[in-house]
Amino acid sequence: MPQNGTDSELLRRIAEALERLSPAPARTARLDEADAFTWNAEKAALEPVAEVARVDLSLIKGVDHVRDLLLDNTRRFAQGLPANNALLWGARGMGKSSLVKAAHAAINAEKPGSLALIEIHREDIESLPRLMALLRAEPRRALIFCDDLSFDHDDTSYKSLKAVLEGGIEGRPRNVIFYATSNRRHLMPRDMMENERSTAINPSEAVEEKVSLSDRFGLWLGFHNCSQAEFLAMVEGYASHYGLKVDRETLHAEAIEWSATRGSRSGRVAWQFIQDLAGRLGQRLD
Repeated sequence: MPQNGTDSELLRRIAEALERLSPAPARTARLDEADAFTWNAEKAALEPVAEVARVDLSLIKGVDHVRDLLLDNTRRFAQGLPANNALLWGARGMGKSSLVKAAHAAINAEKPGSLALIEIHREDIESLPRLMALLRAEPRRALIFCDDLSFDHDDTSYKSLKAVLEGGIEGRPRNVIFYATSNRRHLMPRDMMENERSTAINPSEAVEEKVSLSDRFGLWLGFHNCSQAEFLAMVEGYASHYGLKVDRETLHAEAIEWSATRGSRSGRVAWQFIQDLAGRLGQRLD
């Protein structure tokens, strides 16, 4: 029979071998390592983003009022003043997510390093409490951003979001604010709320629970389909910014024809037209 000392040595060697074989624990980046991050829910870690895909704030046209409201709210938050969670809702392609990223860049241009941007994916919303707990100990202020947020039938993750935004025992950390974009004002499909009303014991309370999620956002910013004049202003802004060599009359005529073939006018359609035009002109969009 082996001696106790031999047994202990054997167990130690086995433990060391298993430790070498096991994967290293995931390292989460600190907020001072970059200005933008993505949240990896599986690893419970922040991953730095070297370059954010965004447009300059001056190029976002047709939404001047909501742009100013969001910028002021973000600026107050970055300065340590009270600010609201924001829900940007409405028409597709009108610059909701572009505005969030542009506002973050504008605030950091005013005061470098004042605000970190963290993107969380819709499917990872249930992990939001873990992210909040991680950020609570950070000295830097953080803007958590979820693009295209909505909830479908039998999806209960909205309850986690409600608790984190306002209702949880700890509440939202003072150094964190939450912005979301959605095509739905109440984040739920209408038939989902109507189904709750028809099947619940107390219909009004069931519907109120669904609707109250959007109430957690103190700032509601609506984005609506743009007029032809606003669409052409977007096109002109892009053409001027990138120095495209085309006369105004031709630019307008081709832009109107482009929007007609798409059946809509929006900032996204304007940008797609500009990419097509620049390609035909042989000019780069740098």
